[in-house]
Amino acid sequence: MGQEVERREFSREDRTRYREKVRRCLDVFARMLRESRFDVERPMTGLEVELNLVDENCDPAMKNAEALEAIADPDFVTELGQFNLEINVPPRRLQQGGLKAFEDDVRGSLNAAEEKASQVGAHMVMVGVLPTLRMLHMHPDTLSANPRYRLLNDQILAARGEDLDISIQGIDRLRVTADSIMPEAACTSMQLHLQVSPDDFPTYWNASQAIAGIQLAVGANSPFLFGKQLWAETRIALFEQATDTRSEELKSQGVRPRVWFGERWITSIFDLFEENVRYFPALLPITDDEDPVAVLDGGDTPSLAELRLHNGTIYRWNRPVYDVTRGVPHLRVENRVLPAGPTVIDMLANAAFYFGLVRALVNDQRPLWTQMSFGAAEENFHAGARDGVDAQVYWPGIGSVGATELVLRRLLPKAREGLRLWGVDEGEGARLLDVIEQRCLTGRNGATWQVQTFHRLFDNGEMDRFDALREVVRRYAQHMHGNQPVHDWPVE
Repeated sequence: MGQEVERREFSREDRTRYREKVRRCLDVFARMLRESRFDVERPMTGLEVELNLVDENCDPAMKNAEALEAIADPDFVTELGQFNLEINVPPRRLQQGGLKAFEDDVRGSLNAAEEKASQVGAHMVMVGVLPTLRMLHMHPDTLSANPRYRLLNDQILAARGEDLDISIQGIDRLRVTADSIMPEAACTSMQLHLQVSPDDFPTYWNASQAIAGIQLAVGANSPFLFGKQLWAETRIALFEQATDTRSEELKSQGVRPRVWFGERWITSIFDLFEENVRYFPALLPITDDEDPVAVLDGGDTPSLAELRLHNGTIYRWNRPVYDVTRGVPHLRVENRVLPAGPTVIDMLANAAFYFGLVRALVNDQRPLWTQMSFGAAEENFHAGARDGVDAQVYWPGIGSVGATELVLRRLLPKAREGLRLWGVDEGEGARLLDVIEQRCLTGRNGATWQVQTFHRLFDNGEMDRFDALREVVRRYAQHMHGNQPVHDWPVE
């Protein structure tokens, strides 16, 4: 969905033409996989971070257009809501200081952007869900000006045929309806990209699915939504519901949701693209003039634009990506599990844990996913989102175990080994993985800090709920800019 599209109406002919073109792209993609036409020599990693903008009172600031003009950096782009931005960090290899370079790049870019955006009354906060959001911010007029967001909004609501129903049971209970997909804009994440070969893709995707619940347990940072305390990582439940194109009847019939964990381990990346084409109708049936067969027969690389656009409207938590750089195609796992924040060092610690752990699991002689059901991985995913550091998960050879205990006993040593296999400097890896270890030992991540700070402010009766949440955001932003990891943040 990153590409530019114009707002328009779609005819039956558009949808028929698009379906035929997508299937033609899928056939070409299968042929490319058979003929090994992909870049596998120097695998790159990347990351993207979505941000919230707040005003001086720590309420959402609907100023992303003004902020982007002030920032004037092509790495910063719009996101769905007017209170959102996204930074796309240039990709690099993990070897030779790659993680430290990511950290320096993100810190430098964010500091410069904050200074410029503050001149138009907008301040940046990296958090999974901004605690001061209210339903009054969730209407179509707060969509970003980019036509693709309005088009996506119109198509999702048209496919659904009724308003969105958001229902989440946590510490509190939330039940609201929305006449736009704006609740999706409340979900701000960090996306990790890992380039892999076609042969290795299935093992990396399976490994990513197997650890998704653990990532959420240690990295949760979204406990509040519309004034309610819900899940440790409420962003997961919200995103699943905010882009749901299914009516209640279609849900009852077992139609798959567009925000999808999946339903099986895979043996080829083709499995995922083929499922996307087979199960999901087009949201944006836009075709271009490229004939992918003719391009491939001519010795060039097809863009497969329709297949990529369709893939971008299906929100797997670990998404397959086909892309072309300088005329050479490559494949990536896009890990979409984690929230933004709390600090740059926390996010890079999450990245180091993910990159290291999947590499080690892929190298295991007996793959983890052959020892557990796919359903168990999905249950772990929702347990990690709901309960955070308190989550109980299933793990082969152990059974039911606390997520933090599992990380300390089993997974941190594997992550260290995986980073070594990537060629990451031992000291650099140890510094970042120590952040994960301390979160597990202290029981404090972004979600627990927010909850503890809120109750310290609210429970004595001196502040109402939203004043307390504003103060949480104010203190959060101060600590975020200090870049001390969240396990060291005081609760005052």
